[in-house]
Amino acid sequence: MRRRLWLMSGILLVLTAIVVTWFVTSPDRFAAAEMKDVADGIGDAERGKLVFAAGDCASCHASPGQPDHLRLGGGLALASPYGTFRAPNISMDPVDGIGNWTTKDLANALLRGTSPDGSHYYPVFPYESFAHMRAGDVQDLMAYLRTLTAVKGRPPDHDLNPLFGIRRFVGFWKLLYFRPGPILSDAAHDEIWNRGRYLSEALAHCTECHSSRDVFGGIKAGTRYAGGQDPTGTGFYPNITAARIGRWSEQQLADMLKTGITPNHGRVGSSMADVVTNLAMLPESDRNAIAAFVKSLPARPTPDP
Repeated sequence: MRRRLWLMSGILLVLTAIVVTWFVTSPDRFAAAEMKDVADGIGDAERGKLVFAAGDCASCHASPGQPDHLRLGGGLALASPYGTFRAPNISMDPVDGIGNWTTKDLANALLRGTSPDGSHYYPVFPYESFAHMRAGDVQDLMAYLRTLTAVKGRPPDHDLNPLFGIRRFVGFWKLLYFRPGPILSDAAHDEIWNRGRYLSEALAHCTECHSSRDVFGGIKAGTRYAGGQDPTGTGFYPNITAARIGRWSEQQLADMLKTGITPNHGRVGSSMADVVTNLAMLPESDRNAIAAFVKSLPARPTPDP
């Protein structure tokens, strides 16, 4: 009898653990009432073009091996310690892309990291930063995406370590690291600084590259903007706090974001070259705002590669 009680208790404990795990790792989606500010057919495509550029969307989602950065057929292979991710087709093709998506679907992807079918997206898609976007920018982005060419063809699936191939486990990652919500204006700073903070922390997702990560892929808080290793292990993104670029003026930094040329007459390379190509499309005031925010960052030591 005692053995049966222990067995039943064990089974109950396991079942409880399964139910709790299933609950806490459930993908989060907006309720209908929360989506009142996100509606189809309202966005401004011209403003959305700037959101698209600031978000560096083409760098990941443009079809490799062809010159048109607006053919968003995906397929770019992104190496990582967890396996190889492949950027999806986000063109308006209704079968292989997102042609059947609503603006609400896009909002759930960007602001909650959740797909239309209710699955977690892997955080190689930088929704940890995009989750701070404003609803209006999501609407404008969708309006612009709908003006672009539909591209047929679906990229190959991700090729991941079997353990990381279970999407449900991304729910644990979100519990540890994902903190969605708008960036509130800081009254201690002016409008330019606040605009620069929004661009840097949300749309341009600067911390996604210029920070170091722990074993689970979460950003180490003490290394934000202080530099980090390229996920492929082949390079190191530089420290952009005052510890590294303290001698740069705001104007020099803003100029670099347009031209790619540094104050010492060097030129940015790797993925930053694409970032500069996109940021050059923004109004000068936005690049100045990013420079104002970045130059205000406290000095942080560069972490070991």
